[in-house]
Amino acid sequence: MAGGGAADGEPEFQVAPMVDVLLTILVFFMMITSAQVLKVDKTITLPVAPDAQKMESKRSEVVINVRWHADVKKAEFVIDDHVYSSAGDLTAPLKIAKAIGEKKIAQSDNPSFRALIRGDQNAPALYISQAMNACGDAGITDISFSALNK
Repeated sequence: MAGGGAADGEPEFQVAPMVDVLLTILVFFMMITSAQVLKVDKTITLPVAPDAQKMESKRSEVVINVRWHADVKKAEFVIDDHVYSSAGDLTAPLKIAKAIGEKKIAQSDNPSFRALIRGDQNAPALYISQAMNACGDAGITDISFSALNK
């Protein structure tokens, strides 16, 4: 019988198409996961906050990394692998990220866009405040901070 059935007309399970579907799904999830990991800067040492809570990951957000260079006593701001030397330069890319993010979340359960600030534990509060001001200038009102709880 053409089609992989038994002689009595009972359909037979096809393994090859199932493997194709599973591999496609696996590649899809690997690409999504690696895109999220790219936003995290491994050179930043996050501050420790014992009461820090795990954030919900289903929201659309922009990640702002605030790197601190102790040797020159200067901070730099990083969004999607683009380095900005001053917080004033963040406003335009934040507005673009907000516009893109709001299009994505229009149909979701939580339709609010947020900025996640990942500041180095040694960076003075002035630079974190500047990142927050840039978010405000871009119209982002929901701001979260990244910290470790251990």
